[in-house]
Amino acid sequence: MIDIKDVELTADNGKPVYATFFCPKEEIKAAVVIAPALGVDKIFYQDFALWLASYGYLVTTFDYSSMGSADKVHYKESDTTITDWAVFDCKKILEQVSIEIKDKDIYWIGHSLGGQITAMIPNIGLVSKVITVASGSGYWRKNAAALKYKVWFLWYFVAPVSLKVLGYFPGKRLGMVGNLPFGVMKQWRAWCLHPHYLLGIENQAVQMAYQLFNKPMTSISFTDDQLMSAENINSLHGFFSDISPKMIRISAEQLNIENIGHFGFFKKKFKSALWESQLLPELTT
Repeated sequence: MIDIKDVELTADNGKPVYATFFCPKEEIKAAVVIAPALGVDKIFYQDFALWLASYGYLVTTFDYSSMGSADKVHYKESDTTITDWAVFDCKKILEQVSIEIKDKDIYWIGHSLGGQITAMIPNIGLVSKVITVASGSGYWRKNAAALKYKVWFLWYFVAPVSLKVLGYFPGKRLGMVGNLPFGVMKQWRAWCLHPHYLLGIENQAVQMAYQLFNKPMTSISFTDDQLMSAENINSLHGFFSDISPKMIRISAEQLNIENIGHFGFFKKKFKSALWESQLLPELTT
């Protein structure tokens, strides 16, 4: 039996952070925080969270501020940035989880952006291990060849025009990413246009945070993920100069399963092929 509890936390900047805790009835082994990809609501990870909780993990999903159905701030009215998400939202989530879990391990599972911003989180030291899923540099020239023209059009026309005209990015209407606040899209665009992604844009303190990051890390990625090529994956994890992340590169063909892509890992149909065989072993080391 699993208790599901929705909570509203208040980050240090005064903004609400909406989270869901999946609490097993039996003794808790450890905690798992699932950090979402850009433009993805926490409800997307519910099946995965319930499955993890059934193994005795206290699991937390959350929405970044100004994202998700619970947050009533319209994207056009929001002044949040990706840096705010890391420095305030993620920090608050870890603070609360550490209170709930007391002295047990905390695992951080970062999907795409949720893995990219790991070292930017001030209290990431509370985490025992980081597992990134489909997470790599977003530098557009390293995306799969099939996407080159589409992302060029996004970064040099669609994004700047929509931000100027609408004051936010209407991704849902355009079938791209999802709706994003002005500051988030502006910052992400700057990252994606730089060969060194966020390290080429952010200040020296952020660069130092990646250099000093020393937690165990496993990177799970997929050969059919057009948004994150092998170059993207290796580029991002090269930012962590003090560690050598364990790389797990998965081919759908090798496992005799359907396409996985950028979002497939968290789908319930891959419980046996991916969750049990690829993820569970990483939560015991």
